[in-house]
Amino acid sequence: MTWDQVAAFRLRRHHLAERAATKALVSVAGAMAGAQAQLLSAAQVSLWARVSDLEIADVEEAIRKRTLVKAACMRRTLFLVPAKDLAVFVRGTARRAEKEIRWAQGKGVPERVIEAAIDAALDALDEPRTRPEIAEHTSRKLGVQLRNVEGGGWGSNRKLAAVPVGSLTYPVVDLLHLVAARGVVCYGPYRGSEPTFVRGDAWIPRWKDMPQEKAEGLLLHKYLRAFGPAIAADFAMWSGITLTEARETWRREQRNLATVNVEGWQAEVLREDLEELAQAEFERLLIRLLPYFDTFLLGHKERDHLMAAKHRSLVYRPQGWIAPVVLVNGRVAAVWEQILEKTLLRVKVLKFDSIARQVAAGIGEEAQNLARFLTVPNVEVQIG
Repeated sequence: MTWDQVAAFRLRRHHLAERAATKALVSVAGAMAGAQAQLLSAAQVSLWARVSDLEIADVEEAIRKRTLVKAACMRRTLFLVPAKDLAVFVRGTARRAEKEIRWAQGKGVPERVIEAAIDAALDALDEPRTRPEIAEHTSRKLGVQLRNVEGGGWGSNRKLAAVPVGSLTYPVVDLLHLVAARGVVCYGPYRGSEPTFVRGDAWIPRWKDMPQEKAEGLLLHKYLRAFGPAIAADFAMWSGITLTEARETWRREQRNLATVNVEGWQAEVLREDLEELAQAEFERLLIRLLPYFDTFLLGHKERDHLMAAKHRSLVYRPQGWIAPVVLVNGRVAAVWEQILEKTLLRVKVLKFDSIARQVAAGIGEEAQNLARFLTVPNVEVQIG
């Protein structure tokens, strides 16, 4: 195989080669193995890049109808995923949460105390509840005194409701990391600016749960459909589990995998995808504007297939920030930013190397489409 074949294959699987119909919004979120949603606005733009004529209201409606849900799954970060597949994404990455349990045990908290806290928290999540409500319900169930701790991230000193678990004290956000080792939790509706959380079985119509081992296998299949060819180290990095755990899942699914040689790089794909990969090619120039944290940039440990090493620091920034990029035939040609000024969307592009006139025109077309999505009447593109 060639790298051009791989790029064409991955772009097609992510619906970046050709945008899907608006009605396919939920299935697109599944095909891309989830839209990272640490910033919900970034997840919305990720879906816009893959769905034709999408409006922000379409994403909001899918969340309201519970066909799309937000949940912590891969790397314990937030994603928008199809509700019907929530168990695959959460149970399939539960080994990451098991590390939190082992850490607590290492701090001297007995296993029975940890499990009691998890059970109490899961009991609180039988309906959408805010963090303070979860802390209050869990503390009461455990018969312990509710506490407040300083936190909130980014230097915030606000008070957070927290639950004593043995000698440790858990703000709800950390308590939910423990819970993910045993249960499936997602976001419920917001109450003003306050999020709520709820068990999957109490929130999603026609809920389907599954054993962890089955979920791990299905998650690997979803990953390889979107990001293959790949190796176990890529899957470990993307999912957040250890390399040893990733290799274990990889071995269990080996009968479904086939080895390919991509210009000297040995990797694997799903056997059922071999023919499509072999036939993949570029029929036209493909240009997309991808937002912060787009999942297309997060599927592999090595990034040579995306950009030259000298440009990586412009994309993969400190503290885990992933910059918005201009994608040209599957490679990063520039980074960009958007500035909204009343009725004007200003798109500023910082190119890595010279950009052909055809590419510049494609960037302009994508910017016009983005302005429509953001309901801004005017757009200005600056390439420098």
